[in-house]
Amino acid sequence: MLRGLVGLLALALVLFSAWWAKSAQAQAVAAQNTPSSSAPAADPNANWLLDLAAWHAQREHDLAAPAGWLTLVGLEWLKPGINSFGAAVDNAIRLHAHAPDHIGLLTVSSTSTSGQIVQLLAPSGGFPPDLTIDGGPAREGPLSVNDEKPTTIAWHGLSMVVLRRGSACVLRIKDADSPARTGFHGLHWFAPDPRYRVTARWIPYKPPQVEKIPTVVGTTLDLKAPGVAEFLVNGRVFILEPVIEGGDTSKLLFILSDETSKTTSYEGGRLLNTGLPDHGLGQPGSITLDFNRLYNPPCAYTSFATCPLPPAKNRLSVAFEAGEQRYAH
Repeated sequence: MLRGLVGLLALALVLFSAWWAKSAQAQAVAAQNTPSSSAPAADPNANWLLDLAAWHAQREHDLAAPAGWLTLVGLEWLKPGINSFGAAVDNAIRLHAHAPDHIGLLTVSSTSTSGQIVQLLAPSGGFPPDLTIDGGPAREGPLSVNDEKPTTIAWHGLSMVVLRRGSACVLRIKDADSPARTGFHGLHWFAPDPRYRVTARWIPYKPPQVEKIPTVVGTTLDLKAPGVAEFLVNGRVFILEPVIEGGDTSKLLFILSDETSKTTSYEGGRLLNTGLPDHGLGQPGSITLDFNRLYNPPCAYTSFATCPLPPAKNRLSVAFEAGEQRYAH
């Protein structure tokens, strides 16, 4: 993967060099019409373009990592009771990947105080050799289903976690040798455009609200919405509402769609991470939104993800020709 990252960085530098050459040529033509004593002005966007190119390269590297979203090959809903899983046909959950015939049993039970409890039990022949739990030897016991740090069941390049989705639990399966990962040839981006890097006015909610965010699997997420960002693009005023994901108050997540969602960007909308407003979440201020860093959710690459969808207030009637384009397999 290091060679891949080096290659991506090299590509990013080639693209930047081409843009720089074009810019330099334009400056040279302009210089012919100015006095010879005038010094060439430094390009104010040079550092921004380099940072953006490096971000593009890191984005592709993370996506194609051994545990990246391109490795997601299964999402199985667990039923109450016993759920056997493995590659054999007699399992309740059959893995369509290179895996042991019988990996284990996932038992799902409910309590009145803590909801569903998921435990891992060994199959009749014991756990397969080389199976690990959070990097250690396989063991029976309860599993963490917390999105932030779920228990990881792994066997060679295969990794599995149980996650809570609404009132149920799912088994998410990743395979480092998935065709989507081994056949990955990179992402496509709109050309960098400084017009889509804006300073927005931050308007806090007092008190913060809870936004119900729909998902592609029909569930909803209750996420904290601390305020809205108001900004100007191409002479028009827009308002977007971010949310706080997973309790991480160090950044904001914007879930949005625009007119390019119908044509050249992912139809389910795109995501944007930003820092916090200059005076914090609770006070009026300003916040930088760089729509050149819009990126696709996992559902753009796999049908086994449970992605959020843009709330109605974040579906914009404008084309943001910036950021990541629709994924081409």
